[in-house]
Amino acid sequence: MAYDATKMADWQIAEAAEKKMPTPDEWRDKLGLEKEEIIPYGRIAKLDFMKIIDRLGKKPDGKYIEVTAITPTPLGEGKTTTSMGLIEGFGKRGKNIGGAIRQPSGGPTMNIKGTAAGGGNALLIPMTEFSMGLTGDINDITNAHNLAMIALTARMQHEFNYDDVQLAKRNLKRLDIDPRRIEIKWAIDFCAQALRNIIIGMGGKMDGFMMQSGFQITVSSELMAILSIARDLKDLREMIGNVTIAYDKKGNPVTADDLEVGGAMTAWMRNTINPTLGCTVEYQPCMIHAGPFANIAVGQSSIIADRVGLKMFDYHVTESGFAADIGFEKFWNVKCRLSGLKPNVSVITATIRAMKMHGGGPRVVPGRPLAEEYTKENLGLLEKGIDNLFHLIGVVKKSGIKPVVCINAFHTDTKNEIALVRKLVEKSGARCALSEHWLKGGDGALELTDAVIDACEEKVDFKHLYPLELPLRERVDRIVREVYGGDGVTWSAEAEEKAKRFESDPVYKDFNTMMVKTHLSLSHDPALKGVPKGWKLPVRDILLFSGARFLCPVAGTISLMPGTSSDPAYRKVDVDVKTGSVEGLF
Repeated sequence: MAYDATKMADWQIAEAAEKKMPTPDEWRDKLGLEKEEIIPYGRIAKLDFMKIIDRLGKKPDGKYIEVTAITPTPLGEGKTTTSMGLIEGFGKRGKNIGGAIRQPSGGPTMNIKGTAAGGGNALLIPMTEFSMGLTGDINDITNAHNLAMIALTARMQHEFNYDDVQLAKRNLKRLDIDPRRIEIKWAIDFCAQALRNIIIGMGGKMDGFMMQSGFQITVSSELMAILSIARDLKDLREMIGNVTIAYDKKGNPVTADDLEVGGAMTAWMRNTINPTLGCTVEYQPCMIHAGPFANIAVGQSSIIADRVGLKMFDYHVTESGFAADIGFEKFWNVKCRLSGLKPNVSVITATIRAMKMHGGGPRVVPGRPLAEEYTKENLGLLEKGIDNLFHLIGVVKKSGIKPVVCINAFHTDTKNEIALVRKLVEKSGARCALSEHWLKGGDGALELTDAVIDACEEKVDFKHLYPLELPLRERVDRIVREVYGGDGVTWSAEAEEKAKRFESDPVYKDFNTMMVKTHLSLSHDPALKGVPKGWKLPVRDILLFSGARFLCPVAGTISLMPGTSSDPAYRKVDVDVKTGSVEGLF
């Protein structure tokens, strides 16, 4: 029975549902796990993925379902809500279903976005733990990342204070680190604009090496990207050791292993390798593993979680960050290439609100009431904006998948608007389903569930957009033309020089291309809505993630440290001092 989502806040629904949430022992029995395959953490648990994979490795994989979205408004269009509702719908149909989503960052949770647990009756629990640290993965990544900065700054201080003979007595080799070429910053998992640029090392010579530094939000760390794509602990250790922390004065990379800190960083992250087990409010299992920041990193739940889910469940749902031009493109050309897994279907989450925005509707601003155009019927605006959805349907089809469009229902949607979207989407050759999972849970997602089940039975001729042998600049050009709909690429002098260097060095020939751009437009300009025409993508830089083996072309200005708004979510969060329960999360 669904909760009254029109009268209950998300945290209240979660609190009510959590009273009957299975314990780790009950999950073990329910999922057919062995005793040593589940690791209790209070009322939740981690899954020992290697033990599960070892036991189930020869079992055929289940159906692989990816959830993506239309280019969103700044409010988001409900991918996680759709993922939870779809899992609940499969549960209502009696299917062996599970999923995997990303762990939310403390920054957005305490800022304007709120948690990433879904909403209404399509919600992941336990919501408080999920939203506030869970089993400590992000905290472990923060410590591992900052340990690299400790190793770097300590080495710089010692090299500045001691000559080569004195360094040798301390069993240190001079790395000759260039203070102008430090590749990472300190990490904290909040939105702290005041820490973007700082000076460290002030004081005497025992207080460190004075230089400009700063902070990045933890989920933007290369370590999070590594967790998303690592296949096992050995893989994790190797990639962490290869992370470039800085460059020396000759331009050579200085890695975590050069600083002799890669092993200790991996030790901090050893427990992150196992996914955490949560569930929907209707008690279908869903793993939580890896974190966000999809506009600079891979933005996916982990390869490990998907490998486990495809062995444990007949149907496994995974979610990609942001819209199909970013999240699905990286799922398609990076995650699936690295994992070797082939999806059966992609669900494109769409809202009438977003399509109206792309049709020329007024600006959507978080924290402000929606304009009348979004709350009243406006078929003309809706039809103008549906081209963005059509474009992304075409992107998904290029992978060999036939997508299913999910109209994520809002109470302001009218019957005529829903009918128009359904007619136009079906005319384009894609399946379309209305889903009321927020309001009704699994019962509201049955039409969507049935469409996805049907789509899963179709043959998929899955193929990547480009081969890894294609040079970097040609890859980027193909992504811009085929995925974003642009007319090509312009390169800054610095970016082109880097691109030529990466293309000529065989070390980077098999590095994956990780595009960095805004999620609010198909283009690099968040103000350009719909399907912009007559533009080129300006690439101003290329970031190197040498541990994850990513080359990241950067379009526009992307900050690794978001700022906190004037009306952040933490103003509404409190604790009931009698029960200890957290109130106000959304």
